[in-house]
Amino acid sequence: MKMTAKNYIQTVKHIKEQILKSRYHIAKVANKELLFLYYKVGNAISEKVADEKWGSKTIENLSVDLQKELNGLRGFSFSNLKNMRLFYEEWQTYFSIDFSKITIDSTLSIQFENDKNTIGQLPTGQLQDTDNQQNKIGQTVSGQFINSFVNIGFSSHIEIISKTESIDSRLFYITKSAQEFWSVRTLKQHLKNKLFEKQGALPNNFEQTIVSAKERKKVLNNFRDHYLLDFIRISDEDEEDEKLLKIEIVKNIKKFIISLGNDFAFIGNQFRIIVAEKEYFIGLLFFNRKLQSLVAFELKTGEFKPEYLGKMNFYLSALDEYVKQEHENSSIGIILCKEKENKIVEFSFRDFNKAMGVATYNTSRRLPEKYKNILPDEKVLKKLLE
Repeated sequence: MKMTAKNYIQTVKHIKEQILKSRYHIAKVANKELLFLYYKVGNAISEKVADEKWGSKTIENLSVDLQKELNGLRGFSFSNLKNMRLFYEEWQTYFSIDFSKITIDSTLSIQFENDKNTIGQLPTGQLQDTDNQQNKIGQTVSGQFINSFVNIGFSSHIEIISKTESIDSRLFYITKSAQEFWSVRTLKQHLKNKLFEKQGALPNNFEQTIVSAKERKKVLNNFRDHYLLDFIRISDEDEEDEKLLKIEIVKNIKKFIISLGNDFAFIGNQFRIIVAEKEYFIGLLFFNRKLQSLVAFELKTGEFKPEYLGKMNFYLSALDEYVKQEHENSSIGIILCKEKENKIVEFSFRDFNKAMGVATYNTSRRLPEKYKNILPDEKVLKKLLE
């Protein structure tokens, strides 16, 4: 058979896909085995601390000696060995592993205790889409949870362990990190912003506009009451220009979608709709796959005003009438403001029949007030460095 350019290109694409799949698989397996190794080392150190009263100096010596024995060894610093012990001690209550039957070369097989370790009510929509269900690790959620657990890196695990206390919050951050491919930096930001605690905190009128309690809870879990848009690089003065803000978001649409969540698909900015032969433009329009709904975002640079809801309600009615497909759920609107007063938002929601929420945003990690008179501001600092 004679080789053609088309066949050759298809072969290159096929081999490329196989290489990428193999790399991804190798990375997943490597991470899984590394976590197990760290867990086992953590177990050994924990037992030595308990039985032989090992102290910090002994663990420090262990790090030095290991690196002498294995030239070029990475990942076994003094601080990392302490983290391995922490990793083991925080999870050993839930994981039951007989180390006498397992070697480092074994395939990872974490057995869960089914008799005494019940995890309470799990955050809705995280490990599985069932409501009001008690879950025991090892029974209903073991497969899904293990998949999430072994798909995030050790650094992410340590961040979660050190910044959270409840098992529910840890399950939440582990599952979110795996499902939405959070980097350690993204995870740190969500931990700092207390994303778990803020689930369902978005001021909204969903109680009146979404009949199904299950759907209502699902919608709440897909939105937050505050978004950090620190990928937008504009000055404070320029933040007053809504058009410029929207342009910056569109230029960084991938990062904006990451800040929203991985179920959002971008449809367009300044999305055009025609009602009674008049043109109207919706700031940003998305589709949420999990909710099966169009989601309209309107960006406002100042404080929330009640009249914003009237305009959004109109947009949602038009979307439902002219854009929404028959199989889709009703459209949802989110108004992003610089500031909001919840009582004003609450009063403004009354008597509207479309599902809407109001969230705040900021475009940078601003200097805390208590430091503003101590440290030079950005302009002064630039001059000092020139």
